[in-house]
Amino acid sequence: MNGVLRSAVLLVLVAGGAARAQDLPGIELCTHETRMDRRTGCLQSNVEYLQALIAKNAAAAQQKANAAAGEIAALKAETAALRAALAALQARLDKLEAAARPRPRPAAPAEKPPVKH
Repeated sequence: MNGVLRSAVLLVLVAGGAARAQDLPGIELCTHETRMDRRTGCLQSNVEYLQALIAKNAAAAQQKANAAAGEIAALKAETAALRAALAALQARLDKLEAAARPRPRPAAPAEKPPVKH
């Protein structure tokens, strides 16, 4: 009989643990509830859980969007700086190429043929 009592106590403890597991946030299967007030409470718990999950996901998405916007702004600024540096280098290269080109020599005056009278 002592073994039966132990089994009964163990069964109550396990069943109590299962009942407490329903208190954890998450989606619960509410169709098993037979009383309307308990079913309504179960459904309301599911709604509250889903609303909290949506809010959490929206906040995470907004945080990622803000981080991406900041990164895009930094990349645009870097691109503008690189374009300005490239334009300066191109201008310097054009100036160096112009300086390196041989200058045309002035043409010697053409000799006039002797005039015959």
